[in-house]
Amino acid sequence: MADINPITHMPMGYKTVGAHIGIKKSRSDLCLIVSDEPCVFAGLFTTNAVKAAPVVWDMALNSAGGAARAIAIVSGNANACTGDKGHKDNRLMAETLAELVGCRSREVLVSATGVIGKPLPMETVVSGIKQSYPKISGDSDAAMAAAEAIMTTDTFEKTIGFETVIGGRKVSFFGMAKGSGMIHPNMATMLAYILTDADITKPALTRALRESTDLSFNMISVDGDTSTNDSVIALANGMARNPRIEEGTKDYVAFTRALSWACVQLAKDVARDGEGATKFIEVYVDGAKTLSAARTLARSVVSSSLFKSAIYGADANWGRALCAMGYSGVQFSPERVFMEFESDAGNIRVMESGQPLEFDEALAKRVLSEKDIFVGIYVGDGPYSAMAWGCDLTHDYIKINAGYRS
Repeated sequence: MADINPITHMPMGYKTVGAHIGIKKSRSDLCLIVSDEPCVFAGLFTTNAVKAAPVVWDMALNSAGGAARAIAIVSGNANACTGDKGHKDNRLMAETLAELVGCRSREVLVSATGVIGKPLPMETVVSGIKQSYPKISGDSDAAMAAAEAIMTTDTFEKTIGFETVIGGRKVSFFGMAKGSGMIHPNMATMLAYILTDADITKPALTRALRESTDLSFNMISVDGDTSTNDSVIALANGMARNPRIEEGTKDYVAFTRALSWACVQLAKDVARDGEGATKFIEVYVDGAKTLSAARTLARSVVSSSLFKSAIYGADANWGRALCAMGYSGVQFSPERVFMEFESDAGNIRVMESGQPLEFDEALAKRVLSEKDIFVGIYVGDGPYSAMAWGCDLTHDYIKINAGYRS
């Protein structure tokens, strides 16, 4: 986006802290996010029927329509499948932070990520929240520490910060996400938080977040698994003092455009950091009959384990992509399909008007040996297009997940 400016500071009124409190052996494992003012908030959560205690709590708060002042996040333990104790522990986390912030527990959202089926060490969590809270800060170092604290098998922090003009006022955004494995369209094992000082109504923020998520987090896949804890949460505290954003207005369009851009950047980072990944895959489908068809086709290709394995081996096995399109459930005309692969090493067209093309295998190997691989597919059935992102499937993915609990 040409009309945004990168920032290193937090949006007005937000403070964060990231700390190691002892859930994990050594890496940071607690993140706190606090707003000086009550926030309008919106959330989207896992589609898995098995939902962790924090997800159940946050979904209830989201449905109730109240304000939020803070978020408490632990990593290393998902607090999922932990029965009544898990729900009591979740409430205690919210109550502990609420007391420190000076708000009600129902104004505190809670998230967790990590091992499923293991109770939280609540003495460690409660004391960790109390010891960490005085260190909250609005500076960039604190924001990066917070982003680090939500990671599990991630290899790098995923953040985005920028400002833009909406309604004649500067409005700032900061986003952070975690995710590396159990990533699949329609909410994957990831946590994402977008903080903004924009003034916006809850219905407008909810709609904007859904539209943005459909373009971003719902268009990535690493391994086909969808977790118990997936959450995308947006907070807006109104401290930018812009005219309040309502649905269907010019300002709403500007806000949604900015939010979508942030979500896409974070989603691409999640896909790029897939467990064991060596390559980032971008699949672009054009010429589909409907937007839904374009999205489904792109997601099917980027989710195919066989195709992802071929990309890992730098094998231009385009038949696996076409096969994935064929079982996606979308009706299309195979005889109209064009397909090509592209990277910094060059471009090869492998299919035209449904017919296979002869191509230079040595060039194909070079093209697919790069770190970033673009797959372009033209269907020829209509005007709609979509983009999905993923990564290759490697031996290291198995190594990581074979010993995840240890």
